[in-house]
Parts: sequence; structure tokens; C-alpha cells
Amino acid sequence: MNNLSKPRFLISIILLSFITAVVSLNSDISESFFLDLQAFLSKYLGWMIILIANGFVIFAFFLIFTKYKDIKLGGIEAKPAYSYINWIAMLFSAGLGIGLLFYGVAEPIMHLNSYPGMIDGDASFNAGKAIGLANLHWGLHGWAIYSLLGLCFAFASYNKKLPFRVSSLLGPKISNNKPLAISIDIIAILTTVLGVTTSLGLGTIQISSGLEYVFSIPESFSNQIIIIALITLIGLTSVCLGLDKGIKRLSQLNMILASSLMAFIFIFGPTVFILNALIQNFGSYVNTLIESATWTEVYSSSSWQDGWTLFFYTWWFAWAPFVSLFIARISYGRSIKEFIIGVLFVPSLIVFLWMGIFGNAGIYQVLNDTSQLNEIVNNNYTVALFALFDVYPIPTLISILALTIIVTFFVTSSDSGALVASMLSSKSHVGIHDDSPILSRVTWAILLGIIAAVLLYKGGLTALQTSVVICGVPFSIIVVFAIRHFYNSLESELEKY
Repeated sequence: MNNLSKPRFLISIILLSFITAVVSLNSDISESFFLDLQAFLSKYLGWMIILIANGFVIFAFFLIFTKYKDIKLGGIEAKPAYSYINWIAMLFSAGLGIGLLFYGVAEPIMHLNSYPGMIDGDASFNAGKAIGLANLHWGLHGWAIYSLLGLCFAFASYNKKLPFRVSSLLGPKISNNKPLAISIDIIAILTTVLGVTTSLGLGTIQISSGLEYVFSIPESFSNQIIIIALITLIGLTSVCLGLDKGIKRLSQLNMILASSLMAFIFIFGPTVFILNALIQNFGSYVNTLIESATWTEVYSSSSWQDGWTLFFYTWWFAWAPFVSLFIARISYGRSIKEFIIGVLFVPSLIVFLWMGIFGNAGIYQVLNDTSQLNEIVNNNYTVALFALFDVYPIPTLISILALTIIVTFFVTSSDSGALVASMLSSKSHVGIHDDSPILSRVTWAILLGIIAAVLLYKGGLTALQTSVVICGVPFSIIVVFAIRHFYNSLESELEKY
């Protein structure tokens, strides 16, 4: 525990305990307050979030072609710590995981039913637009944010030998101002823990809903507590094993199982329909990307944009400390060009395939009335994935596989979140072979489970989820300054080559 920054660690725990208590004891009031604040920020700062998110995509593309593209994270002699397969597997598990399983089927159908720009009677346009919006929300923009902040973390730690902390990214004037640096890092820790906690809550709800839908096991709070306890115990084991033996192996298992499930849906589903749809979806996505990514809904009274695209943009910023730091931690030895291509394009391609296969399999059922999927999604979208399997062979076995995948992603998010929170609350530089204190990681892993359980019990998960998104607005500005400092530091690093 000698490497633990006690102010960052203790103040974060105290504040998290306070926030959890306030939200859980006043769940209705908290939910109303955070929803109102989110609406306020969307109304007056939505334009800024859209500009920043799109600016990150442009800047990420730009970095691939600059004279700095061959600079290595770790220096000129640095060698990658993980193979491409293990690297991509961990990227996928940390950055997507539960989200794609939760929304992969449900979101395109929800867009099909709620997007205000749909054309009556034009099923081809409407279905393509629904998939395109899902790709927009889970593709390039989120990964551009992760890739650029991840570059800042990796460059600061591996090339400048600074701690894995947000304050390290803003230059010596900030990092040497101890009170300000600690405050910034505490905000990052809170955002990380609250973001991971809400995902754990969503994962618990989906597992619980799936058990009821498939096996008629009642969806009760006591069962949810059992799920959280089991996941936390498995996560603790993974945390104690460390990054190489724990998270890496779980990530490999995640990719194998998720790829198997996706292949099953593709082969035993409407295969030709999906193939045609993938090609059409790609053309539609590219053709309408600029329009969709910059739409502010200024001429409409609908609140669709606030609840979807703006929500996702700010959600990615809120998740950026967690995912970006984890990506940096596993990316030692990669060049800037290699890093951008691997973090921006490969996960976006996986998203395109996942949404294209699962989303179109669901839309096929809706358009052809081959199931009650549309009605089920409208009533309870948490079981959309399991309802999709009803028209497939061996639906129970496939549902068990899906539940297993959710659990493995759940565990990966838990122990990755614990590792990142521990790194953010460490005192000094944490190198490629030097993980943060084990007691700190264990503490964060247990705390994640406790917070998720308390909020599920008190019904404050929605309020907390909205509060995390609100954190994304100020954090987006911090990220802009971090990227500016990173870019200005590249010239001196290039002199070594």
C-alpha cells in the first residue's frame, strides 16, 4: 500500500458513499433532478458536445497521417506487451461488452419505432436508418474519444514516466498544483466508478430478466443480490490474478463465446437477408454519417436527440477515464498510427458486424411478423436478446450461452474498473509490469458490487446513470485540454527518432 495516494483513495470512497446514500435515500427526487439537469445541459450545451465528438473523429484520422504517426508508446525500443488478438480482445471486452449484449437487438427496434425521421410505408429506409443510428451511437465517435484520451494516458505514462492519472495529462502547471491535481483525479475516479457501477446494474438486470424469461426464475431483488455477489467474487479472483492471468484470459473467453453466438445467429437466422443488409447498411452509414453525426434537432420539438445521440456522446466522455486508461495500460509498444487504427477502426468494425447481424435479425422478425419481438421490446427491452432466440433452434441452450457471455463481460468490466480506479488512486508511476496495490484493487472491486446492490435496491440506478452522463459534459472539456497538451509534446519526442 506504499504506492497508494491516500487523499485520492479516501476522499473518493467518502464521496462515493455520500453520493450513493443521497441517491438511494431520495431516488425519486434524485432521478428528477438529474433528468432536469441533463435536459438543461442538452438544450444549452448540446451543440458543444456534438462539435467536440465530431472533432475527435477528425483529429484521430488526422493523427494517422502526421509526421508523428511512427512514435512508439514507450520509446523507440518499446515492444508490444500483448499480441494483436489479445489486445483486440481486451479492447472489446472493456469498451463494449455488456452494452452490445444489452442494446444489440433492442436499440435498432426502438429506433424503428421512435425515430421522428422515419417515413411511413418505407420499410427499407426505416430499417436502414435504425441500424445506422445504432452504428452511430456505438461506432467511430465513442472509439475516437477512447483512442485520443488513451493516447494521452499512454504517452504521459510510458514516454514521460508520469502516473496513470488525469492530472498528469494537463501539463506541469496542473500536475504540480497538488490540490487542483487531486481534485481532478477524484472527479475521474468518481466518474469511473459510477460509470462501471451503472453498467454492472444493467448487466444484473439483464441476467435477472433473462433467468425469468428463459427459466421462469422470479426477477427479485434477492436474486439480483446473489448475481452481484457471485460476479464480485469471480471478479475478485480475476483482480487478484492480475492483468495477464485474469483480465486477459477472461477477454479471450469473451471473444470466443461472443463470436460463437454471433456466428450462430448469422448461420441459423435469415443469412441472405443479413448479408444484403450489411452491404446496404454500410453504404447508408457512410452516406449519411455527417448529417446524422451533426444533427441537433433544432427545427423539431422532439426530444429524441437528447435521449439518444447526445446521451451516447456524453456517456462516452463519462466512460473515457475508465476505458481509455485501461486501453493505455495494455497498449505499451504500439505506434501512434497502430494505436489509432487498432482502437478506432477494429472495434468499430466489430460494432458494425454485431449490430448488422443481431439488429437485422431482430428487424427481420419485426418486418415479417415471425415473432412477438416488437411487442416484447416495447414492453421490456431488457429481454430482447433472449426473445430473439425464440424462433431459433435450441433456444434454451443459446440463452444459456448468452447468459454466460453476459457474466464474463460483467466480470471483465468489474475487474477492469477496479484496476483502473486503483491506478487512478496510486501515488507514483505505474509501469507496464507494475500493477497498482492489490488491497486497493480488492477494495474497489468490493465497493463496485456494494454500490450496484444498494442502488438497485433503492431504485436509484436511473438517477446514477443520468448523473454519469452529466459528468461527461465537464470531462469533455478536460479531455480537449489533455489532447492539446499531448499534441504539443509530440515534437520533442520526435527528436529522439
